[in-house]
Amino acid sequence: MKYIGIILLAWLSIPNQSVKDLYVCKNAKISFFSSAPIEDIEATSTKGASVFNAATGDLGFSVPIRTFQFEKALMQEHFNSDYLESDKFPQAIFKGRIEEHIDVTKNGIYPVKVTGDLQVHGVTIKKTIQGSVTVRNGEVSMSSEFIVKCAEHHIEIPQVVFHHIAENIRLTVSAAYSPYK
Repeated sequence: MKYIGIILLAWLSIPNQSVKDLYVCKNAKISFFSSAPIEDIEATSTKGASVFNAATGDLGFSVPIRTFQFEKALMQEHFNSDYLESDKFPQAIFKGRIEEHIDVTKNGIYPVKVTGDLQVHGVTIKKTIQGSVTVRNGEVSMSSEFIVKCAEHHIEIPQVVFHHIAENIRLTVSAAYSPYK
């Protein structure tokens, strides 16, 4: 996990003088939901890492694919081996910037738009995501819900299981941040 945080810091090109503006989350919760005619599929990971630079709005997320937990072990196995190929593509990564300035010294719920690069299954696409940032007594948290299209990331769904897996997956992300030390 520490390695992921170092990578995120490097990606965000954070100079030493702005460390006071950094917020880190080591246990971001990322869930996904697929609703298809025959069955729904859900999985959750609480192993996401995120870095937020309040001064610049830079935001980075990383989640190890193998940390997603499913209700059925067979679903988890197929997810990792057949669809996401997690040995070959072990991380999902988002690197972007919050368009609105968030004053982390003032309590409130701030609707935000984040634009950046989402890499899943080795394919990077430009994505704009709606979300919210909550500031409460110096604590910062973020949440978002958005759709990821399997085809955009070259995740192939064989015809045989087409009625089991949706082409559009709903992701829900929540992260509670602490000041970086």
